[in-house]
Amino acid sequence: MRVEQLMTKTVQSCRPGDSLEHAAQLMWSYDCGCLPVCAADGVTPVVGVVTDRDICMSALFQGKPLRDLRVGDAMAKQLVTCHPGDGLAEAETAMRKAQIRRMPVVDEQNALVGIVSLADLAREADREQTAPHPKVTEEEVADTLAAICVPRGEWATA
Repeated sequence: MRVEQLMTKTVQSCRPGDSLEHAAQLMWSYDCGCLPVCAADGVTPVVGVVTDRDICMSALFQGKPLRDLRVGDAMAKQLVTCHPGDGLAEAETAMRKAQIRRMPVVDEQNALVGIVSLADLAREADREQTAPHPKVTEEEVADTLAAICVPRGEWATA
């Protein structure tokens, strides 16, 4: 199974210059905990990712209202992405290694085409429980979650 078969294709995004208030409002309105951050037109290229946790930590440590803080200052700039044609095993491996729950899916020009999440993998594993040869198993999803949740200081020893 390929990432394109499982990914969410309609994805909200924001820009580095947007306020964290705007990003938080998008997350609330669209019930998501992560937004890809895209350059000027909001589609291409993907330059980062901002999570609800990033927003909270930025507000806490800077002591300013979200409307006064910018996405570009809070977002993760070390971007991990995959491509629509990648296999799910490749995506899971990348998620485990980077310890991320959600990963932007980009085309050859680094334009956003979707997002794949641990939740997508879990739902697929649930659907395939009774399949003779499941493409995603509950055990694989559990292993991915366990790898993602290892405290960063323990990663090298895990």
